[in-house]
Amino acid sequence: MDRLPTWADAILVPVLSIVIAFAISAIVILGIGENPINAMGIMISGGLGSTYGWGYTLYYATNFMFTGLAVAVAFHATLFNIGGDGQAQLGGLGVAMAALYIPWPNWWLALFGASAAAALFGAAWAAIPAWLQAKRGSHIVITTIMFNFIGSALLNYLLVNVFRPVGSMDPATANFPKATTLPNLSSILGLVGIPFSNQTPANVTFLIALLACLLVWLLIWHTRFGFALRAFGKSEPAARYAGISPVKITMYAMLISGALAGLMSINNVMGESGRLVLNSSEGAGFIGIAVALMGRSHPLGILLASILFGFLYQGGAELAMWTTIPPQLILVIQALVILFTGALDNMVRMPVEAVFHRLGKRRG
Repeated sequence: MDRLPTWADAILVPVLSIVIAFAISAIVILGIGENPINAMGIMISGGLGSTYGWGYTLYYATNFMFTGLAVAVAFHATLFNIGGDGQAQLGGLGVAMAALYIPWPNWWLALFGASAAAALFGAAWAAIPAWLQAKRGSHIVITTIMFNFIGSALLNYLLVNVFRPVGSMDPATANFPKATTLPNLSSILGLVGIPFSNQTPANVTFLIALLACLLVWLLIWHTRFGFALRAFGKSEPAARYAGISPVKITMYAMLISGALAGLMSINNVMGESGRLVLNSSEGAGFIGIAVALMGRSHPLGILLASILFGFLYQGGAELAMWTTIPPQLILVIQALVILFTGALDNMVRMPVEAVFHRLGKRRG
């Protein structure tokens, strides 16, 4: 059977998967006695209908862009990095140490230093599973999952016993100095005359996430390393024959992946909370897996998928606030989107391929 056109594979199949997921969700909403059209209207209005809604949507999307890119880079080398959540949390530790122990004169120097610390800590946490895979043959899926739990336990200990201010009962660091406060998206867009709500946590990190998408695209498709990465992912024996070192590719891919996951913490630790708290990643590392799958491991697809999941988060919060629909239903919708774009991808793809095959025969 002929392969799908690129546009159909990248756009049509995911869109159809989303439509099916929302159709099933509508049936579930009907089953609990609510109107699915009204529910969708509330979600769209709450997530996309105002600059306030867009602010929260883009805030969540920023997290998912970093973790989605992290998964994608590793996946191009056929390495399934499930440890983005732990790497993001350790990246938060790097941000906290940089913000609290270095006297920054202004926010942009603080942003540069904290970003370097976040990337370094995230990469370091990914390096251990990478080395175990490259040198000992330990499966990367198992080790990265384990390191999520180890990282969470480590942070729990540090926040309770080391970084918690004296007299505080909250397992969190002290508030970061005022000089490290990042400008919100409202003030940045205001410089070019675009009005935007200043009541949301969306901040300059969103622009860094966009830059990360561009840099990852250049890295994977326009560098020798990117070619070696993709060649190794397509066929390890062929890559070995061409002189590509599996150990180096595994290590470099996971270091870059961990660094990207660690950078996510700039958004929520430095940009939103202004301190490091327990479970700072809020599960964004796992959502990044779905984002990468849905985006076909391409930065543009990851950008669009991140905005979709950001919309689901913000729209779902509005839905839970203004209706009797339980917030758990949003998890169901997210799960359905993941199910159809990931696990059941062929269920949508095969009928689409059959249609294009028939159209090709008629033209022929």
